[in-house]
Amino acid sequence: MLPKWRSLEWSPLRRERKARLLSFHRAGKATCPLRAGATMSTRPPMRPPGSVPAVLLGFQPALALTGALCLQQNLGSSSPSKKQSKENTITINCVTFPHPDTMPEQQLLKPTEWSYCDYFWADKKDSQGNGTVAGFELLLQKQLKGKQMQKEMSEFIRERIKIEEEYAKNLAKLSQNSLAAQEEGSLGEAWAQVKKSLADEAEVHLKFSAKLHSEVEKPLMNFRENFKKDMKKCDHHIADLRKQLASRYAAVEKARKALTERQRDLEMKTQQLEIKLSNKTEEDIKKARRKSTQAGDDLMRCVDLYNQAQSKWFEEMVTTTLELERLEVERVEMIRQHLCQYTQLRHETDMFNQSTVEPVDQLLRKVDPAKDRELWVREHKTGNIRPVDMEI
Repeated sequence: MLPKWRSLEWSPLRRERKARLLSFHRAGKATCPLRAGATMSTRPPMRPPGSVPAVLLGFQPALALTGALCLQQNLGSSSPSKKQSKENTITINCVTFPHPDTMPEQQLLKPTEWSYCDYFWADKKDSQGNGTVAGFELLLQKQLKGKQMQKEMSEFIRERIKIEEEYAKNLAKLSQNSLAAQEEGSLGEAWAQVKKSLADEAEVHLKFSAKLHSEVEKPLMNFRENFKKDMKKCDHHIADLRKQLASRYAAVEKARKALTERQRDLEMKTQQLEIKLSNKTEEDIKKARRKSTQAGDDLMRCVDLYNQAQSKWFEEMVTTTLELERLEVERVEMIRQHLCQYTQLRHETDMFNQSTVEPVDQLLRKVDPAKDRELWVREHKTGNIRPVDMEI
């Protein structure tokens, strides 16, 4: 049996809408097509093409209630049909979800991809357990943490640059050291090349540190300089939509309460008419009926506005979470590319360092102790006439 407020005089449009909604509800459908001009929306108003990814344009938000279902949920009647409808949905923090006991199977928006747009609709208890954190807020925290990690990587590379610069400075200084400068011959030439190779290696490390700065550290530091500001704008936008949704839900609750009061007043005046306590009861019943009908219309209007607000929030969540997902992929790829550049520079540095010691290897292979002895003897000999025995 339907509640009394639904058995009152309705406009033809409302009667048609009610009949359609009831028929589709009995058939187990969550939404139904209304005739042109009907004001109750059972699907979110779609954005202009391009504002939502084309792959998602065919999806409807599974969170939105139809007006009739929401009315049945909020009226809280004991009739079987309304009890069944009430169990179809559950509202948590002003967001309406399918009831877990009667939840229809929902297809993911991006199956098999573990996409942000599929897994962050509900709120989550914070670490202290004192409140909740919106799913979107977790995604923002992930983005900001990624930005911080990127900054710390840049600082790490800067420290690496300092080490390279200090190392190059010490190598250059050591190359000017005069120790063993008096070594002679082929060994002396090899030793001199060893010292020269230090100066060459110092130059290689200076170039390496310069490239690290321009090709790794600086890009990491400057990537998305205004990222935090952009994320703050994004956060405010979604938060405003969530606040609007909460306001619409409060309006629905207020309208539901007003309808209950109007219904109670109508029942009381009907009882007074039955026992004929007042001559004005019939007139009062007409007024109460009009007020009850108006309260029902107000509730339907509030439900419709709530569904519109939730649809708007849904669309913005899908669009924005997909954008955050794209930004995260872009960040990871950017860091990977620059770390690959770091390893490439390291390989080049090793190659150049190897080139600095090749002349040393060549000279060391030419070191000949016998030749060195010959050269030294030729230069420093004092005479090749050997002593003989003394004669008497």
